[in-house]
Amino acid sequence: MSTLPLEGIRILDFTVVWAGPFATMLLADFGAEVIRVESLQYFPSVTRGLLPRPDAALARQLPGYAGAYPEHDPGPRPWNRHPMFNPHARNKLSMTVDLSRPKGRELFLKLVSLSDVLVENHSARFMENLGLTYDVLSQSKPDLIMVSMPAFGMSGPYKYYQGFGINVESVCGLTWLRSYPNGDPTETSSTLHMDAASGAGTAFAILAALHYRQRTGKGQFIDFAQAENLMQQIGEILMDYPMNGRSQRSLGNRHPVMAPHGCYPCRGHDRWVIIAVADDAEWERFCQAVGNPPWVRDARFADSASRYRHQDALDAHIAAWTQQHHPWEIMERLQGAGIASGPVMRETDLFTDPHLKARDFFQIVTHPEAGTHPYPGIMWQMSKTPATIRRPAVRLGEDNDYVYRELLKLSAAEIAALRAEGHIGMDFLGKDTPHARNS
Repeated sequence: MSTLPLEGIRILDFTVVWAGPFATMLLADFGAEVIRVESLQYFPSVTRGLLPRPDAALARQLPGYAGAYPEHDPGPRPWNRHPMFNPHARNKLSMTVDLSRPKGRELFLKLVSLSDVLVENHSARFMENLGLTYDVLSQSKPDLIMVSMPAFGMSGPYKYYQGFGINVESVCGLTWLRSYPNGDPTETSSTLHMDAASGAGTAFAILAALHYRQRTGKGQFIDFAQAENLMQQIGEILMDYPMNGRSQRSLGNRHPVMAPHGCYPCRGHDRWVIIAVADDAEWERFCQAVGNPPWVRDARFADSASRYRHQDALDAHIAAWTQQHHPWEIMERLQGAGIASGPVMRETDLFTDPHLKARDFFQIVTHPEAGTHPYPGIMWQMSKTPATIRRPAVRLGEDNDYVYRELLKLSAAEIAALRAEGHIGMDFLGKDTPHARNS
């Protein structure tokens, strides 16, 4: 078996919700030993199930992922069965410790001394309140790399402001851009770009710091402001204001230059297709693909600039044509002509999609408490070091024995005492509600 690129790197995962866990998932996929540091006293992560022990009837009533336990049944340990947590908890380990007690703090600092990286994405005051800032932790591990990824960074007037994806995206200006034309920001969906973007950015920052440490022997602290990372991804919108004095808002499915460029209704119930025509050469191929009906020779559609000015009329003609065909038929016809097009897929479409099947994207994973299901697979494949889902989503405290016995070298008697004190276990004790944290 080939050695994965990050084997030998140990990462302490102090993350919650999505952005932080997504970062550590990427690193775990490619071989890093990622140990989630969790607690039996404080609800471990809002996405381990949102509620400590909801009953099945309540779970069925909860909307969206809030009630999306397998078969709508939270089970005796709902924190191990939730689909918001389990996809990004693969290939990881979990240990539990009570950091509010001196002994727990002592053991945690020892674990830090044996690790390479610590990642956390709580609000900025969280680690300060625990007394576990980089200055403290680096005393146990001088070459430690630590990443804090609060919503707005570790300095400035917003430092202690809390944030989930929805309010951070609004502060960054993305919510203003994601609403429908002539609509308002209340129309944006709760599918948030910021979390995944922050996760990928954090993973990259960690790899850069590891490379620096390899060259110099020095660790460092990474101040990762999720808002600033997100704003880099709408740079052209931001620069349009100081350069041209324009404040942009949503174009919906349209494009600043391309026309046609949109989402069109198709044959079948609530079926849609995306079509994007980049230039005049593609427009000619599009006209041929749709059979050269008379309307394509309308003078209003003669060139890119004219088509852009008359998009409403153009879209009406295209929609009349797309409504006669299924979206997959349109995709095949237009892609055959070299034009970007694709159906708007539902979840059921993705699981039956022949392309994803051919690439073995979804992987069947058996979880001891959540059952056997197809999961989204590895995000990219490397020819020399291919990664897989080596183990299912980690259960709360599943690797306590490994951490306490093998890493910390504690005796059976010491482990038994820690278990009796509430440090070690696999069942949430429910003494607190979820902390307010960043996503």
